[in-house]
Amino acid sequence: MSIYFRPLFERGFGTYPLKGKALTDALHAALDVGYRAIDTAPMYENEADVGAALQGSAVPRSALCVTTKMHPDNFSAERFMPSVQESLRKLQMDHVDVLMLHWPAPGGDVVPSLRLLAQAAEAGLARHIGVSNFTAAMMRTAARAIERPIIANQVEFHPLLDQSSLLRAAQETGIALSSYCSVARGEVFNHPLFEEIGGGYGRTAAQVVLRWILQKGVPINTMSTRRANIEANFQVMDFTLSSIDMARIDRMNATDYRIVDRSLVPWAPEWD
Repeated sequence: MSIYFRPLFERGFGTYPLKGKALTDALHAALDVGYRAIDTAPMYENEADVGAALQGSAVPRSALCVTTKMHPDNFSAERFMPSVQESLRKLQMDHVDVLMLHWPAPGGDVVPSLRLLAQAAEAGLARHIGVSNFTAAMMRTAARAIERPIIANQVEFHPLLDQSSLLRAAQETGIALSSYCSVARGEVFNHPLFEEIGGGYGRTAAQVVLRWILQKGVPINTMSTRRANIEANFQVMDFTLSSIDMARIDRMNATDYRIVDRSLVPWAPEWD
């Protein structure tokens, strides 16, 4: 079973776009609440702040699941390992728990970078490897490309976007999905359905959305700087949405609200 599906790691704390004291305060609050899965990346320009915050925490390194992600600029054989080492230096660690490719390689040939990713894990720089922002077709290619298991594909995943093709690819390949933009950067709060459903469970709209994602079999990554929200986002394991409410939320997929596309990230793939 992937570490992402152990209860401790189903709920991850994302750190983008936090830096400095705001990051330290939020991350320490998250650790105090119970988060143990922490997500960062060189692209976020906060790995050093994450490393310092974790060093200043009472939570032992062995209890953490730390993820970082390599940028396509460093996908060459000459630059990949040095970029991993630089991330580890900033994080003050000798390895990460999950090392991901942050994006597919420009041009769509994902195999060379996957092989470099596997080599980094074989060198002891990562316990597990994963990918991010891979299409369904890329997931299928990745599953065949290397022998080392790919434990997750971290993607935009929320009720306002139809990601059924990625869910099917996850089932076919054994590569789990992991969500970012889990509440669509607040867009879900413009739809009264989630608050309406939450009223029946004594839960907030955000908790309903996060619970829907978890019941899809997808671990969540959330971020907030407010302790009350950090706590609420973590407290989503003690209720279950009915099949009727799940179906009502499923129908929101038709909204087709995507945040991360080429207008935001020029090197994003053509989504399938």
